[in-house]
Amino acid sequence: MRSLLDSPFIVFVVFLVAQWLAAYLGDFLRTLGHPARKDEREDLDVVQTAALTLLALVVGFSFSMAVSRYDQRKNYEEAEANAIGTEFLRAGLLPAEIAAQVRELVLQWLDRRILFYEDFNEPYVGQVDRESEKLRAQLWSAILPAAQTQPTPVTALAVSGMNDMLNAQGRTQGAWWNRIPLGAWGLMGSVAIACNLLLGYSERRRGALLLLVLPVIVSISVLLIADIDSPRGGIIRVLPHNLISLSQSLRVQ
Repeated sequence: MRSLLDSPFIVFVVFLVAQWLAAYLGDFLRTLGHPARKDEREDLDVVQTAALTLLALVVGFSFSMAVSRYDQRKNYEEAEANAIGTEFLRAGLLPAEIAAQVRELVLQWLDRRILFYEDFNEPYVGQVDRESEKLRAQLWSAILPAAQTQPTPVTALAVSGMNDMLNAQGRTQGAWWNRIPLGAWGLMGSVAIACNLLLGYSERRRGALLLLVLPVIVSISVLLIADIDSPRGGIIRVLPHNLISLSQSLRVQ
């Protein structure tokens, strides 16, 4: 199910077809029953209005969740760039031979973090993650000798910066896993189908185009929500502008 939500255009098609079928099912059920009396139509209009209002609230709430998660991913990308840049500078506080090794490893770590954002092929991202884990171990192995032989406040700054840099990667990964819950998608789909079923049942003027308007509008909204919520799918993505800028500036030094 989660892999389906990583393809916003598939989500769009699924929502559109489901709502369109619900609208025509409602229209078909209306033709089977007796014509509604005036008071029944008024009651049905009240229910339909309430359902459409609920649908608007659910869509708006889901959009708000998607945007907040997108902003969180952007903020963590900036924070990660700051943490890497800080550790690169603090590495200069270490003995010269260790400082050179740590800085080289930090640059390699930075390259892997850029690839994490830019590559959208899941198997390749998995390879980048495995390489990052190896680099994590190498970074700690490079800095631990200085921390053990020279446990000074200056060395502690470099160790603290390394810890912040690696923790920033963990927070970023957590933000990419933080998606709109499946229950929210199910609720949004259920309310949308119910609204179109009511629309088809209450519509007294037959016409394919009229019953297609609401499904198209809701599906476009869902497409935007799915696009923003999916870190690697769709068009709207978080690009590592800060990390790329940092990489360029560090290699100029």
